[in-house]
Amino acid sequence: MMETKTCRGAFSEKILREAKKDKDIVVVCTDSRGSASLGDYPQELPEQFVEMGIAEQNAITVSAGMASMGKKVYAIGPASFYSMRSAEQVKVDVAYSHNNVKIIGISGGISYGALGATHHSLQDIALMRAIPGMIVEIPSDAVQMEKLVEEFLKTEEPAYIRVGRGGVPVLYGEDTQIKIGQAVRWHEGRDAAVIACGQMVWRALQAANLLKEEGIQIRVYDMHTIKPLDEKAVLEAAESCGCILTVEEHSPYGGLGGAVAEITAEKCPVPVHILAIPDEDVPNGTDDEVFSYYHMNAEGIAEHVKELVKEKK
Repeated sequence: MMETKTCRGAFSEKILREAKKDKDIVVVCTDSRGSASLGDYPQELPEQFVEMGIAEQNAITVSAGMASMGKKVYAIGPASFYSMRSAEQVKVDVAYSHNNVKIIGISGGISYGALGATHHSLQDIALMRAIPGMIVEIPSDAVQMEKLVEEFLKTEEPAYIRVGRGGVPVLYGEDTQIKIGQAVRWHEGRDAAVIACGQMVWRALQAANLLKEEGIQIRVYDMHTIKPLDEKAVLEAAESCGCILTVEEHSPYGGLGGAVAEITAEKCPVPVHILAIPDEDVPNGTDDEVFSYYHMNAEGIAEHVKELVKEKK
């Protein structure tokens, strides 16, 4: 049984340790300290914590203001609200103004389950990657989340980091090197390539094991950075495998699949199938229920790969 841990919890533990060493680190919250699993941070570092209440637009603007004065600001709250409700503030106050604000969008994708479409965040990647100057990340496990915090502390570029709500299997060891803009390659198959992000990575790895039993060898990429996308990895996948399946917890428009297709269409045309949440009202349910419904679980991913391999042949 694999250990599971939430990415939001990993972020909170890591940022507390780092903030104790660096007084310029500030966490901004929007009545979401419980949802964000911030734990003891507000009590231990009250001078480095700002509670804005349910006011995401104001939170982004205040974060940008503090960043303009030299603070390293981490604004944390629901992905659905920080991306859509605060879009203009992110575009103008953070990105256009080149302010060092890292937006941690919690409960991204369909994480809020039964709360439905108002709380789903399935357009955020398309929006954020279209804003000039924004780094866009979707970590796949808790270790990767911690490693990315270390990377973000080295850069002053604004960023959007989307994480889920529930625990996900820990895929990486503590000695793993994670770099912004550099995909992680799993397996050495050549029948097809699967490029996934976030919690879809471990499902893609499960699918790879299922396919191996049928004699199909696939290569899996953890494309945790959506922008800047690892173009080298995409072209490597296209040239070595001849077909690509992208898997993401997002709309089929403008997300990981769209980014991969943009590169392959221009530089190495191969069949690319985008497996994502369809462009429709999503039924309410848990992650597992919705992914099963849309055939985005391990078994579904495996079936999509087999169809893609047939098309390639």
